[in-house]
Amino acid sequence: MKIRCAALLIGLALVAPLPRVYAEEPYKKVEPVLTTSRTVMDEPLPALGGSALAITSTIVTIDPGEETAWHKHGVPLYIYVLSGEVTVDYGEKGTRTVGPGGSFMEAMDFWHRGTNRGTVPVRILAVYLGSAQSQNVIVRN
Repeated sequence: MKIRCAALLIGLALVAPLPRVYAEEPYKKVEPVLTTSRTVMDEPLPALGGSALAITSTIVTIDPGEETAWHKHGVPLYIYVLSGEVTVDYGEKGTRTVGPGGSFMEAMDFWHRGTNRGTVPVRILAVYLGSAQSQNVIVRN
């Protein structure tokens, strides 16, 4: 099932245009995969709190020894670890370590930072479920 979901996202990326390309500030390496508010048949995605739903997916790479900035998310975020192992620090709430094939819905209201403590790059498929007006990533100042 996980492989089918990843294949579907990659397939959609081939047929759906990327209207904008940007880097998420807490991450050094981000590859856009798909940003859309329409299905492959050009149907609008359903409204979310009065705004049209927009899906943004990226592949985030964290090199060995690297960590992200402290951040949180303004929208639900699905994470799937493609390779490597990431340790996410949630401050007083502890840490969680996830390896290849692991997936989870990321915390939204908790500041956190991802770290690669391993020897190979971590590659993460990040799928944001928001709107054109929402803020996917909020960086701590």
